[in-house]
Order: sequence, then C-alpha cells, then structure tokens
Amino acid sequence: MTASHLLVPVPIPDRVAALIGSCIPPHILEAEFDAECAAREVRRFRGPRLGVEDQADREQALSELARANKVLAAHHPRLAVRPGSSW
Repeated sequence: MTASHLLVPVPIPDRVAALIGSCIPPHILEAEFDAECAAREVRRFRGPRLGVEDQADREQALSELARANKVLAAHHPRLAVRPGSSW
C-alpha cells in the first residue's frame, strides 16, 4: 500500500512520451502546455508586496491557467493543473 504523495516522479523515455502524446487530441496537449506555462508564471509572482504591474501579470496568468484548465477538465477532471503543484 503506497500513498500517492510519496510517489517519486520517474522520467519516461522520449519514444514513450511521443506514443502517449499521439493518443491525446492536439487541443488537449496544447491546453496542457498552456496550463503548465501559466502555472509557472503564477508561481513567479508570489509575495506579499507585488507592484501594480506584477499584480496585473499574475491575474493574466491566472486567467490563462483557468482557460486551459477548463479545456483539460472537460477532457478529464484530473488533468487540471494547480499553480502550486509540482506535476
């Protein structure tokens, strides 16, 4: 019996990733890429004192993340990306 938070991510070979990617619709792959980029941007703008421009950039990244997550969740609910997740 293992807990999911104790699992260590293992890199997969490029051929396996390409095979998995070929089975997923292109708009889902694009949404996954967009969600990961937006989550990375959201994590970049952290802290108690953000300037006005940084707050606007963070809100833009959050809206892009929400848009991408809407597409991902429509395909499968567990594909949604969170800003603080490591996956």
